[in-house]
Amino acid sequence: MKNGFRQSMAWLHTWTGLLVGWLLLLIFMAGTASYYREEISRWMRPELPRSTVSSDVAAERALGFLQHKAPQAESWNVSLPDPRTPAMRMFWRNPESMVKPPAEGERRRRGGGRFGDATVDPGTGQEVAARETRGGDFFYRLHFDLHYLPVLWARYLVGFCAMFMLVAIITGVITHKKIFKDFFTFRRDKGLRSWLDFHNVSAVMALPYHAMITYTGIVTLMFMYLPWGVGVAYPKDEEAFFSEAFARLAEIQTPAEGHAVALPIQQLLDGARRHWKGADVAGFTLYHPGAANAVIDIQQRDGKRLSVDTPSLRYNAVTGALIQASPASGGATQTRGVMYGLHLARFADWGLRALFFLSGLVGCLMVASGVVLWAVKERPKHAKSGRIGFGLRLVDALNIGAVAGLPIAFAAYFLGNRLLPLQLAERADAEINVFFYAWGAALLAAFVWPKRLMWAWQLYLGAALFALIPLVNALTTQAHLGVTLRNGDWVLAGFDLVMLAFGAMLAYCGLRMQRWQPALSPAEKKKRQVAAAAAKVQEGANVEAKA
Repeated sequence: MKNGFRQSMAWLHTWTGLLVGWLLLLIFMAGTASYYREEISRWMRPELPRSTVSSDVAAERALGFLQHKAPQAESWNVSLPDPRTPAMRMFWRNPESMVKPPAEGERRRRGGGRFGDATVDPGTGQEVAARETRGGDFFYRLHFDLHYLPVLWARYLVGFCAMFMLVAIITGVITHKKIFKDFFTFRRDKGLRSWLDFHNVSAVMALPYHAMITYTGIVTLMFMYLPWGVGVAYPKDEEAFFSEAFARLAEIQTPAEGHAVALPIQQLLDGARRHWKGADVAGFTLYHPGAANAVIDIQQRDGKRLSVDTPSLRYNAVTGALIQASPASGGATQTRGVMYGLHLARFADWGLRALFFLSGLVGCLMVASGVVLWAVKERPKHAKSGRIGFGLRLVDALNIGAVAGLPIAFAAYFLGNRLLPLQLAERADAEINVFFYAWGAALLAAFVWPKRLMWAWQLYLGAALFALIPLVNALTTQAHLGVTLRNGDWVLAGFDLVMLAFGAMLAYCGLRMQRWQPALSPAEKKKRQVAAAAAKVQEGANVEAKA
């Protein structure tokens, strides 16, 4: 604190942002993409149909499919279509007696064991032969599981980064004396001053969003970071805490008994809608299908609810009697549900979701400009000594590999979805490997030659890859802009158009980086002025001599 409170906060702001900045950029970029994970998943499975049937018709066809596909299953789970997810996703659990262990040296096939799944066209009730992919769910999981790391370690690491981000936001606000003036101030072509202005504008422009998304991100995993309270209150059965705290329906423990025909699914869904006074249904889980004691859990659609916790109802599937309703949440649970809901933004309509997405992009620019700013500030100090130190070289390489390299990885992931063979084994994992291979190559190139031209080359490469996505899409599928624009399919058309916009933006950044010249330091300016004055004097002397 010897330099004063504000200076100490500036030091803390710099280092809390820099130490986790590159990983934080990955988290921010993947999380921002997750706002459109359903739309990304749909683009990455162009074989999926567009639903035009009602929820009741879709539910009836789902049951018809499951009765044929998994008649002996212990439970069926169905997610009904909505405007963002046109196909039905369903899962079932087979009895243990049906599970056959894989042969020696053979991997268990997906859906061939205890659990099965299928994607079904609600219009026809037939399974869709869509390509295997993680789609947008990859980005959603990546932004808090980091894919290759053990889940527990990854979530602790992400929480650590989020805490540093929260500290950086608070200290950044304290550091800025003129925070509102900085919002309107940007000076171009001023070297360090321009980078600082850009960082300030990107930070202040979406400051409420940055604070909200960081804090609520920590809240989503609060029981993992602070588990001791639950252990003290529920020393023998922590699951009881989660059932009570989150108003979950009790697990079905009784075995199936007898045989009976269930009521029509439309009648059961209508009963749930009446109970919820018109709220729509998101899906249902049917336990012991075909048994006399069959029960069905019906889940309410999120709709415009801020909270991520949604009500459920349990009915006797044979008589239609209401057995149980999920109890009302307490104040603490509602608060946590709203925090979680704000982070996921499932409640947002298309306009608000676009605002969340743009705010996330601004957050990415804030983090990227912050790590670059440190290098710009340090470079004159190293220039005086005549050599670039290891620390600055490391930061330069990480900056190029993260800021310019991550867009390459994102574009490669989408191109991999279109170019990898459809029948490739473990195809979803292969797409993810393409993402990390591309990012690893960008990082390696940055470490080999962390120069300004590497910035431009990687930005140009990212621009070219993003621009290629709509072209490759047109060459490999029938869901290209020529079709989607004509049919008014704005989800698929919008994806291609956004890819072109990202390509244009990266190309502009590459051009700016290629033409950029660092601003002269005051000492260098003075040195050049002295040299110019001396040259002028010498020129005058030469003229007099000739005269």
